[in-house]
Amino acid sequence: MSEYIKIKRGLNLKLIGEAVKTVVDLPIAETFAIKPKDFVGLTPKLLVKVGTNVLAGTPLFFDKNNEEILFCAPVSGEIIEIVRGAKRVILEVKILADREITYTPFERSDPNQLSRKEIIQQLLKSGVWPFIRQRPYGTIANPSDTPKAIFISAFDTNPLAPDNDFVIAGKEVHFQSGIDALKQLTSGKIHLNVAANSSPAPAFTQAQNVQINSISGPHPAGNVGVQIHHIDPINKGEIVWYVQPQDVVIIGKLFTEGVFDASRTIAVTGAQLNQPQYYQTVVGTTIKNILADAGLKEGDNRVISGSILSGSQIPADGFLGFYDSQITVIPEGNKYEFMGWLAPGLNKFSMSRTFFSWLTPDKKHNLNTNLHGEERPFVMTGQYEKVFPMDIYPVQLLKSILIEDIDMMEKLGIYEVAEEDFALCELVCTSKIKSQEIIRKGLDIMRKEFS
Repeated sequence: MSEYIKIKRGLNLKLIGEAVKTVVDLPIAETFAIKPKDFVGLTPKLLVKVGTNVLAGTPLFFDKNNEEILFCAPVSGEIIEIVRGAKRVILEVKILADREITYTPFERSDPNQLSRKEIIQQLLKSGVWPFIRQRPYGTIANPSDTPKAIFISAFDTNPLAPDNDFVIAGKEVHFQSGIDALKQLTSGKIHLNVAANSSPAPAFTQAQNVQINSISGPHPAGNVGVQIHHIDPINKGEIVWYVQPQDVVIIGKLFTEGVFDASRTIAVTGAQLNQPQYYQTVVGTTIKNILADAGLKEGDNRVISGSILSGSQIPADGFLGFYDSQITVIPEGNKYEFMGWLAPGLNKFSMSRTFFSWLTPDKKHNLNTNLHGEERPFVMTGQYEKVFPMDIYPVQLLKSILIEDIDMMEKLGIYEVAEEDFALCELVCTSKIKSQEIIRKGLDIMRKEFS
């Protein structure tokens, strides 16, 4: 039976630079890269070397901790560079792409006619398995586990986030095929969560083998962690898997077309672009040509792969993150401001009434990266609780992580959260605490303790 969830606590951050709903299909980029750091807890082992020719779907490396999990090339071409960091850690596997993508052929099949084991094997050998992640820990799902449920958030409430109803339109067949494959992987339900008071795409409303739930409220209502917490909370020892809508389409194409088609429609957004819009591309693409086409403004800019709240900083000629469907470009905040917080702040964002901008609540802001201060004592202010819509004490959880109290972390709900769930807490924090880093530290501690 479907559920209706109303999220009351949170915050919608209105920014300049929303993507116009026009999809631009540029010629395929020259270079692509798969970055092992996009995968939490991964220790990669290379299967290719510089000069190797690959097809889309050719394995590039595998996880040393689980050799079944392969990471495959999203395009065909030649391996031109293995970028390494300190202690020879693999940072990027770069591919010089062919002008037309050639795919490794996989078997076409109807997921409804396959066993769970056969579906898992198809997902593993094709490199599609890493699109399935799990809570707790936010890691790639373990194929030997059986989750109690699978969650798909059909909407994204992050600032300037892509509209999934627009992105998924016309992909109903592949989306349903992906659902059919995922249904075989769990003994429980597939929860497909849509935004209430909206008109979801037919791919969502007409989906079979799912429980469609309606969710309303401000960000982070679209976060899968918030949805899990309110619909099917995670207790110790339980596992929930989750997949993004566009990744469900990739799974579906594997079975309907027999290829690893890592195509992705991304929203290129932000105040530092003249023409923010959507682009049809492939996972791991270089964003250099995309930013040029979108009209990157001159100046000192911050380019982010993902949301402004929880994305990763990349160079202007860097590569799209494996799970990202958004590029955000904002100004760097490396300039001093006259009078600082003493000014009226008509153009500044504030959650409180510190600035007169509260008189124009619908105004869109042009935020930069300036922290407006340095880290201060971590004290109780009540700010976190205003934007954190889970029945968890966020400040107490963060402090239990800082002292590495495992028992207290468990009691305070560490299994239910991930970094993105604390992004708003980090935004509104007057103490400038790096909440997302602390949460990742806590999750890593728990994962190592119980692995």
